[in-house]
Amino acid sequence: MRLALLSPLPPEQTGIADYAVQWRRAVNGAGVEVLTPLQGQRPILSLEDAQRWVAERDWSKVDVVHAELGGGRHGEFFVLSALAMLPNRPALSATIHDPERIVWRPVSALWRALDNASWVPALVSKILAVLFDPHTLWAERALARQLDGLVALTQTGAQRLARRMKVPVAKVRVIPHGTPGLPTQPLPDLSSLRLLYFGFIYSGKGIEDLVDALGTLLKQEPELASQVRLTIAGGTAPDIAFGAGSSYLDGLRQRVESQGLSGQVDWEFDVDEHDIPGLIQRHHLMVLPYRESRKLSLMGQMRGTSGALSWAIAAGRGAITSDARAFAEEISHGNGVSYPQGQVAALSEAIGAVLKEPDQVKQWAKAATVLSEQRLWARTGEAFVHYFETLNPWVARSARSGSLPGEAASLMSGGKRP
Repeated sequence: MRLALLSPLPPEQTGIADYAVQWRRAVNGAGVEVLTPLQGQRPILSLEDAQRWVAERDWSKVDVVHAELGGGRHGEFFVLSALAMLPNRPALSATIHDPERIVWRPVSALWRALDNASWVPALVSKILAVLFDPHTLWAERALARQLDGLVALTQTGAQRLARRMKVPVAKVRVIPHGTPGLPTQPLPDLSSLRLLYFGFIYSGKGIEDLVDALGTLLKQEPELASQVRLTIAGGTAPDIAFGAGSSYLDGLRQRVESQGLSGQVDWEFDVDEHDIPGLIQRHHLMVLPYRESRKLSLMGQMRGTSGALSWAIAAGRGAITSDARAFAEEISHGNGVSYPQGQVAALSEAIGAVLKEPDQVKQWAKAATVLSEQRLWARTGEAFVHYFETLNPWVARSARSGSLPGEAASLMSGGKRP
């Protein structure tokens, strides 16, 4: 099988890039060479750019083209759309990371021109995005119909994606987020509960809710202060101003201080991937308080899951999450509990309940360990290969020997069709 992957890859710092590098390694391990023709290429900003880029390459040696798509990934979206126009094309597939839409941001050239114009106020740009959304949805549905298969990470995402894109549910395969095989580490001593927020640290992740919930709990029951600590860890966003000389991180630190939590909160920034397992396993629970952005509600809801939550499962740790996205489904395996997003009192109550029943932590950790074994990246890679074989009957009969070096070089360098 000859497979091309359209996806961001490191050093780009996005959740999809982190996923894609693990995905490529797993599919390689399942015996399939993965070409990455977009890596190192010029940005593709329009369908016209994509059509030229596709025409410059020989796709006759490729059996399947698979993309990892999320909000705003225009380049991969346009390349898939251009490939769908070819008379003799490879099988086409995509993992949709943010269901129930494929690309979310408008694909209209006029909107992109206005969005990039310095004279257009940000508020006007957002209003225009809503006005252009029917065209975006039309383009997404057109591509969804043309793709040979779609993949979602959860049942929640698959059902909502199929409904919004108006494609049969059977066209969407569910393949959960893979987990690396990590050595089992025992839980830390339960005399003090160690909570961890892990992920990108910027506005929109609901971290404020977690700080407020812990502050509320300790104000109500100050005797618990010695029994709980919180670590806020992960990648930091660029220093976006939120006021005169302030940033989101400055505001978060001030919030911690105003809640009287300076002695309870630790910070770890820009954690190296190799240090992630140890970081999580030094804690008892991960807390992901994400809340769905209201501005997206007119366009849909992001029904994907979280790479951070997959790390918690891999490390054998339970989680407390909001019910945003598909988080509630992901911790419905006995590995955690969810609460209504945005409800600080409910989150505070959930933390307090665990403090009073620490055995719950042990039960969640056991369930997470079982789930991790079921979702090992090696198994995920095999699942994707079997799925790709269903997209093209010829592929199912072909040997998984991968591309010849010359064929790979031709695709990567832009070798034209003979």
